[in-house]
Amino acid sequence: MTARQLWTRSLPATLLLMAPFDVLAALGMDIYLPVVPQMPEALATTPAKVQLTLSLYLLTLGCGQLVFGPLSDRFGRRPVLLAGALLFTLSSAALALAPSITPFIVARVAQAAGGAAALVATFATVRDVYAARGEGTIIYGLFSAILSFVPAFAPLFGALLERGVGWRGIFLLLCLLGSLAYMQALWRWPETAVSTGDRVRLADLGEILTNAPFWIYTLGQSTAMGAFFVCFSIAPRLLINRNGLDPVSFSLVFATIALVMVAMSSFSRHFVAHWGVSGCLTRGMLLLLVGATLLAGSEILVRGLWACVAPIWVIAMGISMAGAVTTNGALRGFGHVAGTATAVYSCLESLLVSLAGTLVVVWLPADSAWPLIVFCSVAALLTIGVARTGLQCAVSDLGSD
Repeated sequence: MTARQLWTRSLPATLLLMAPFDVLAALGMDIYLPVVPQMPEALATTPAKVQLTLSLYLLTLGCGQLVFGPLSDRFGRRPVLLAGALLFTLSSAALALAPSITPFIVARVAQAAGGAAALVATFATVRDVYAARGEGTIIYGLFSAILSFVPAFAPLFGALLERGVGWRGIFLLLCLLGSLAYMQALWRWPETAVSTGDRVRLADLGEILTNAPFWIYTLGQSTAMGAFFVCFSIAPRLLINRNGLDPVSFSLVFATIALVMVAMSSFSRHFVAHWGVSGCLTRGMLLLLVGATLLAGSEILVRGLWACVAPIWVIAMGISMAGAVTTNGALRGFGHVAGTATAVYSCLESLLVSLAGTLVVVWLPADSAWPLIVFCSVAALLTIGVARTGLQCAVSDLGSD
């Protein structure tokens, strides 16, 4: 029986079942940001140790998938997903009850590990079921939009929640949401790994890491998500400090960027049908370059709120177009080790985004648009260059065969 036969959900039902795990992984990070300044006093610790709870969450969420990906290939998607969802839920409850910084840090690492397991099992399931179907493009595009949409609203929601019930209420909410996602998956998520029980071999990792399309589309996804990471990092100072927006107005303006991505993702299936996977990647990178050029023009010539935001909308369109095809492009051909390939892909993306994105934000003025301009320009040109070289090499190899 094929994975498609095992998964009988319609596309809307699939999105309702899978999306919560994508949301929770991002929400676990972003909803907590507004209360970070008060945590040293609340937990009787230092700001450096509180900052560690953010860094370890990101590191565990990205690199933890290297552990859970092979496990999902060996034992199946369903047990890894359910274990991850349960771990996320229980650790969220532990965070709400933590009396001091040490158990808080331990619980944060466990929470991120649960999110990593749920994420890798979710993406591997999409790969199992929709690898050769147009719906996969829609799902990947919406997941990419969700990962951008959540940071637009989560900090504001976390601030309002803290004001109403205190910081512990944030983690109790995550516990509640995690339990609801877990119960839904427990009842409705079938196993989609047709073959399980095989150990992941070094040869499997070698096959993944020596595959040119894997690197091309991983770099493309890193460029797309890195562009949003840099945008998210500089937006408060750019829009609040320089353009004078209050926090609520900032959240509403910033949300338009996510809305552009969601709207763009709704057309992703048509784009792929017309231009193909590689064509959409190239056009996504070109949109990043156009947006960066327009943003540089506004930075030099016409400073103002909408002169800044409109080019970012163009960049958001590029992020969405590229994000709709990069995951499927990277994982094609790895159906026998989809969990491992997904884990390596996600880990590499997290490392590239965090390193390159942090560098431009640190080195360039964060109260200007230059970090975003430079990142989009350099990363998009690099992706286009690597894609052209890699595809030409692949065609040459086929010809020689």
